[in-house]
Amino acid sequence: MTAKLEFFFDLSSPWTCLAFHNIQPILDDTGAEITWRPILVGGVFNAVNQAVYASREDMTGPKMRHYGKSLKDWAALAGVPMHFPSPWHPVRSVHAMRACTALADDQQALHRFAKGCFDAYFGPDQRNLDDPNVLSAIASNRGLDGPALIAQTQDQAVKDKLRATTEELIERGGYGSPTIFVNGDDMYFGNDQLPLVERAIRVASAS
Repeated sequence: MTAKLEFFFDLSSPWTCLAFHNIQPILDDTGAEITWRPILVGGVFNAVNQAVYASREDMTGPKMRHYGKSLKDWAALAGVPMHFPSPWHPVRSVHAMRACTALADDQQALHRFAKGCFDAYFGPDQRNLDDPNVLSAIASNRGLDGPALIAQTQDQAVKDKLRATTEELIERGGYGSPTIFVNGDDMYFGNDQLPLVERAIRVASAS
């Protein structure tokens, strides 16, 4: 049986950037199918994980210092540029995630755009994903119609879909980005759980 994955994500998360990169070899090796599902992680935090905001109040304590080291170590292991935090952190991601939502029915285009956004935000240029002009340029550089995509972010249907997908994740027990489901109800969270995701895929494929 081919395992089916759902990858709920927000572009503002550095750990999501790493997981987005690191899950690809797992998909290639296992043949699992994936659906990229944009959410607004701030909406998730407001509903079920407000402790995140408290943890950001002291960025100089030992836990947060080690957090920064761990992030750099994971990025080095993955070979992913990770210039974090950027001047825009924490970035307001609503425009970017609406753009992703507008592309959700074309998964290949969504993947290309999301990769471009991760590269732009976490790469050396540290571009502002809250700027529609930046998003338009990223889309155009990925072979999409950037201005048309930005226009779609103002469609009520796109706004409603992003809200609905965010609410769906909350209802299914999610509390952040990235959240990954294997075959519907087997939930995993974060880049560091990808080995468990791979194990779940192989167990499901063997059954």
